[in-house]
Amino acid sequence: MRLNTREWGSGDRVAVLIHGIMASSLCWWRVGPALAERGYRVVAVDLPGHGDSPRGADPSDYFPDALADALLESVPAAPELAIGHSLGGLVLGRAVERLRPGRAIYSDPAFRLPVLDGTPMTDLFVQGKNATREQIAAMQPGWPADEVEVELEMLKGWDTGTALALGPSCGLDLTPEPVVPSLVQLADPSFLIPPDFAAELKEKGFEVRIVTGSGHTIHRHLYDDFMTSIDDWL
Repeated sequence: MRLNTREWGSGDRVAVLIHGIMASSLCWWRVGPALAERGYRVVAVDLPGHGDSPRGADPSDYFPDALADALLESVPAAPELAIGHSLGGLVLGRAVERLRPGRAIYSDPAFRLPVLDGTPMTDLFVQGKNATREQIAAMQPGWPADEVEVELEMLKGWDTGTALALGPSCGLDLTPEPVVPSLVQLADPSFLIPPDFAAELKEKGFEVRIVTGSGHTIHRHLYDDFMTSIDDWL
């Protein structure tokens, strides 16, 4: 499946950006230009069922490995840098051995999607599809107003079937190997990567950094701190 992409900058140094569930390439509206200023050609994808990319014909089109396959069909091979947030971190992890970026940054990644009181966490996201401006602002009190408007726009292009299809992956351990230099950037606290899991990642060879005071969408909540946290990896 070929995916819709959004680009900033030009040249041979490629950076690939992969968004989380319910979002789209639009969520990188500040990060993309900042990386372009640092000399990258930035390619941000809309994952299947998100933004302007095709919808899946079958739930299996939204399984993690299918998302990874679609990513690989849609971005340049061997980019210098790849950044994945949340579900995008999981997708990057499923693709990393074949994509072979020079460096990989996993921002609060969903390597282990939890089951909450017997319900796959992803099923709960469906409730947010029709969230209002006021509800989004209440759920994300740290977001600047611009991000609330971005969220409203991205929700319009989101197929809730993506969340339901990910249900069988909840409770599984889909942590990748750090086959390239790999940074895991964490929210404070991270509901996806608790301290014991963070310690496991360090033992596996990942570098782990916490962005103090940040919510899950670090690049949207504390943009400046997000960039500072990864600046020496750029």
